[in-house]
Amino acid sequence: MSRKKILFTVLGVFILYLVYLLYIFVLSPKTNLQSIYLIPDDAVFVIESEKPVESWKKVSESEAWQHLQKNGYFAELTEKIQKVDTIFNDRRKLFEFFDGRSLFISIHMVSEKDYGIFYVLDLKRIAKLRLLKTYLNTLLNEGYVLSKRNYHNQEILEIYDRKSKETMYLAFIKNQLIASYTHTLVEKSIDQYQEPHLGRNLNFLEINQKVGYEDLFRLYLQYDFLDDYYKRFSNKPTAWIKNVSENFLYSGFSFDLDKNSSISATGYTNISFENENYLEALQKSGTAKRTIPEIAPKRTALYLSYGFDSFGEFYENFEAVQKANNSEQFLSYEEGIEKVEKFLRIDIKENFVSWIGDEIALLQIKSEISKGKNDLALVLKTNEIEDAKTHLDFVLKQIKKKTPVKFKAVTYKEHEINFLSIKGFFKILLGQRFEEFDKPYFAIIDDYVVFSDNPNTLKSIIDGFIAKETLANSDDFTAFNKKFKQESSLFVYSNIPVLYDNMYALADVSTKTQLRKNKDFIICFPQVGFQLTPEDDLFESTFIVNYQDIEKVKANVQFEDKPSKVKVTNSTAITDAIFDLPAIYPTDLNAKLFLKKYSSGETRFNVELKDGLKHGRYESFYANGEKKMTGRFRKDVQVGTWRYYDLEGELVHRKRF
Repeated sequence: MSRKKILFTVLGVFILYLVYLLYIFVLSPKTNLQSIYLIPDDAVFVIESEKPVESWKKVSESEAWQHLQKNGYFAELTEKIQKVDTIFNDRRKLFEFFDGRSLFISIHMVSEKDYGIFYVLDLKRIAKLRLLKTYLNTLLNEGYVLSKRNYHNQEILEIYDRKSKETMYLAFIKNQLIASYTHTLVEKSIDQYQEPHLGRNLNFLEINQKVGYEDLFRLYLQYDFLDDYYKRFSNKPTAWIKNVSENFLYSGFSFDLDKNSSISATGYTNISFENENYLEALQKSGTAKRTIPEIAPKRTALYLSYGFDSFGEFYENFEAVQKANNSEQFLSYEEGIEKVEKFLRIDIKENFVSWIGDEIALLQIKSEISKGKNDLALVLKTNEIEDAKTHLDFVLKQIKKKTPVKFKAVTYKEHEINFLSIKGFFKILLGQRFEEFDKPYFAIIDDYVVFSDNPNTLKSIIDGFIAKETLANSDDFTAFNKKFKQESSLFVYSNIPVLYDNMYALADVSTKTQLRKNKDFIICFPQVGFQLTPEDDLFESTFIVNYQDIEKVKANVQFEDKPSKVKVTNSTAITDAIFDLPAIYPTDLNAKLFLKKYSSGETRFNVELKDGLKHGRYESFYANGEKKMTGRFRKDVQVGTWRYYDLEGELVHRKRF
């Protein structure tokens, strides 16, 4: 064959190839399939990225990710995701070839304690060239074995890793590459190819269409399967997870990561109007600026704020929603309110609802008074504090008239603590969320009325307010709070190191061991916040997590325990130290005596009380029952002569107060 013929032949083949490419990329029918149609419908989480390589690089190189990888538990959780990176890491050209194509990663529970990860990569029209299928062979060396099988007329490629003895399953469906280390997920995807579920779910699409695309990645959460995912970590049911699963439908967030490894996410959430009266009422009731941080202590572990244009409007909406959604429940609610009103001869709307302002909040506090307690407080902002005082005084008078409860108000640092003896009142008034406040004490602090079943929680809040140790005076909280809209319907803030201390104090032995082991990987995210604000029938959602170097977190004096007392050696100092008694905080302010025992049952000490304060005789004893110390208090202050005895009953120390 002459050179001229060879040239024309090569040119002809080249032109035919160009025509074929033109047909494939321009003229062929548009039969592309959307990635979301192939995701199995039981996904708990779905992650979407338009630039997966660039996004993965930014995440995996961040300081927070590098720190978390030192934790074995987290490394195990992310192992399956990182395997994909390992496979393609040595083939950068192919890996980079994927960038600019939409990648979906979804998480599915495949058994009670294990999850699987599913990948969908939009190859656009490149799949028709079979180029990638052919190129897959170049990925494989003697460490891998490639095999093929058919499932419902779709070819599944199986890549077996000889070293790990694991198999990755891949399939090409039109323009999409699907893959997983769990074969059932690939098969589920093929099964629903003809009849997609998630991609046609109107509630999911409502969220999907609202979430922005100028970001690192997007994350969608399907609440139906959240409780199944939670079971991976604990067999103990939790009301919080159950409520979230029943009341929310989907959330979608657009995520970004800043140079400090802090995560911010904005998006939308829709709710189930069949189940959730509270959220539906909030959705209809406007927003409010958060002001309760003015009295919430710095050592608040959790601050949950509900805001509305006015509490009166919210309360009307709450009643209307209950009546429309569950008439039987509403009748029970009406009966409860009527029973309280009739017995005490009060009007709930007049004596309570009328003076509550535009924010109420739940606080969980690490109290310096009640060690090892999960201190909870309900804070009601008032429209007018004098109106609140007038109505509360009237209710207290009615309680004293109608019940045998005789409680005299206790003054603590110029703040009066009273007792609202109406069993289950807040559960009746505001629903199940407030059942912890069964028969609460309350105090008025500035323009707020604060309720708690433990009067020592009120003392802790009063202490913080007087010392100006509040969230509003915390630079950390103030800076973090500015990242959110200042008005919202729902706002949740958590100080993680303080929350960790609360959890640790209440945990059993095995849980404490796990908490200690993982402490550095928990408190490295010292602040977490979540916000909902109404937009049409949805909630605009914001989620922010701050990352901080663990040594900086530990160096924050806010989280340090107070140092133990210094040992003393001279006799005067020893005597002073002996009679320097630890504080006690009785939870029953009506009690006449406070008593504490040894584990054997023998009395350790007892002291007489008046109005919740130490007032009268004090005695302490050794474990064998012998007297150890005697003295007297007057209004919480030691007075008169105090005496200290040894085990033989001999007087060894004396001090005059």
